[in-house]
Amino acid sequence: MDDVRRELINGFIKLMTPSPSRKHQEVSVNLTRIFSNFTRKKGCKVYHAPSDVRFPESEKSTQDRDIFTVVQPDLYVVCDLSKLDEKGCLGAPDFIVEIVSPDKVERDVKEKFELYQKHGVKEYWIVNPNTQISIHYSSLHLIIENWFFIESWNLELEI
Repeated sequence: MDDVRRELINGFIKLMTPSPSRKHQEVSVNLTRIFSNFTRKKGCKVYHAPSDVRFPESEKSTQDRDIFTVVQPDLYVVCDLSKLDEKGCLGAPDFIVEIVSPDKVERDVKEKFELYQKHGVKEYWIVNPNTQISIHYSSLHLIIENWFFIESWNLELEI
């Protein structure tokens, strides 16, 4: 197999960017550290790309043949540890972060938002390191904010 990164969305293969930018990776490392510290006391687990999140067509199915969507979010948090297996996460994580790349903004803002909403992800953040704007979607509200120092974010997650 080659080194091209892919996701499977509704049965269709989508190519991913080959390697994230340095700024993208800095944001990812900072967020991973922040969320790991925040969720440790809650008994949740934090994972970062590349790690598979598999969405079966039926919530009750655990068979690979029933999985038509496999994504690799930049960061995700799982509090129901029974969803974790050796392949990653089966079903909706509690929280997903996508750090957008300039050429994948539409996919993260529209396509993945709809996908995550369909499969019951409780909270979804879209972080743009170039514009320093983050968009937070949750089951209760939408927040759009500018940020300058990711370390200063006051985390109020619904997990």
